[in-house]
Amino acid sequence: MPERSATSDPRLALRRELRARRRAIPAAERIAAAERLADRLLALSGLPAHGPVAGYWAVDGEIGLHAWQLRLPAACTYCLPVLREDGRLRFAPWRPGAPLLANRHGIPEPDVADDALLEPEAMALVVAPLVAFDARRHRLGMGAGWYDRSFAFRHERAAPPALVGAAFAMQQVDALDAAAWDVPLDAVCTELDTFSATD
Repeated sequence: MPERSATSDPRLALRRELRARRRAIPAAERIAAAERLADRLLALSGLPAHGPVAGYWAVDGEIGLHAWQLRLPAACTYCLPVLREDGRLRFAPWRPGAPLLANRHGIPEPDVADDALLEPEAMALVVAPLVAFDARRHRLGMGAGWYDRSFAFRHERAAPPALVGAAFAMQQVDALDAAAWDVPLDAVCTELDTFSATD
């Protein structure tokens, strides 16, 4: 995937605007939205009944996944992403109260040994944060390309995991142009709606 600089990325202004709007959502609205998002995520067709599923640690105003995590089937193992030097994510099992360390961007990651990390291909479901999305399930992330690099294998073959974007409804835009390296999402869930490949 090519490097994208701030000066050459035409989506920079959109990122700035939506991140600011997302951070401005009042706490009570944020909590209520996370509860409604959990309902939508749990109602997804094909939600795994067991195996490793990944969420994320909400930062920068991202919609939280705590309500969903607490309501997952007991046989599911909840994981958080971990940044690795090769530019791809790995995933580490995590339970509330387990140790965390801040990564290079200040985002908490599970404090586990390397041999406890799971490869992207091993996941059953991954719920990813985003800055903006459209009804075609195109995702605009932060611009570093972690998810696109980690799941690039899905360009070659239809393979697990299912990839689902999570966002506030206000993050929807009319249209996003997909770049060649963008990995499409199977669904996007907000507190108000679900956009899936079967729609």
